[in-house]
Amino acid sequence: MIYKILPFVLIAIFSFKPLNTADAQQKGVVDTDPELIAANSKASLETKCKTLYSAIDDNNLSLPKFDSFLAAFQGYEVLKLQGKISNEILTIVDFSLSSRMERMWVINMKTQKVILKSLVAHGRNSGTEFATKFSNTNESFQSSLGFYVTGEEYQGKHGTSLRLDGMESGINDNARDRAVVIHGADYVSEKLANAQGYIGRSLGCPAVPYKIHKELIELIKDKSCVFIYHPSRNYVAKSKLVS
Repeated sequence: MIYKILPFVLIAIFSFKPLNTADAQQKGVVDTDPELIAANSKASLETKCKTLYSAIDDNNLSLPKFDSFLAAFQGYEVLKLQGKISNEILTIVDFSLSSRMERMWVINMKTQKVILKSLVAHGRNSGTEFATKFSNTNESFQSSLGFYVTGEEYQGKHGTSLRLDGMESGINDNARDRAVVIHGADYVSEKLANAQGYIGRSLGCPAVPYKIHKELIELIKDKSCVFIYHPSRNYVAKSKLVS
């Protein structure tokens, strides 16, 4: 009798259709697998980010690489949700690029437009043409990666400058103590880059040319987001704002 019943059992097995996501939601079935939830959330974020990235007006200034924008977007969204950002400007500094290149982008996230692009210095102990070493330690004279929120404008030895508050514990949260700020500098210039193969370096500050520093500070002061990017595995492993 078994051989007569077996075909019907096999038909029943292979006819079974597992619930897909839509069916599960419709029938009230919720998947609680944390890894699956995280993967779906990340996929949703990437889709949202790609849509935004393709909509941004580069204003004939170009866009940052998508990888750096995706990382910046992740942290920006979290900080905005936490109420730490009130000025909806996102500044991305890509330290994977040569210091000879304009590697700072300032993007108005409300109008979805690039509004400024500039050369920017890294710390003198982070590297020569390329930044490869990063630190959160006093007197390291290295740059720190990660997310910052802009603080107050002040007058310092470099003239008009802008304080930065590091948002990532153990990564850049010593920014205030280290006096890591945005300021203008004569050594951040195309002329110097052409002469020696790299621009001058700071003591850890993301210094910019004097010709744009006041305009930049005016745009990004008062709690906007600054993200300093590098595809560092060490940073991604420590950061709670990117994945």
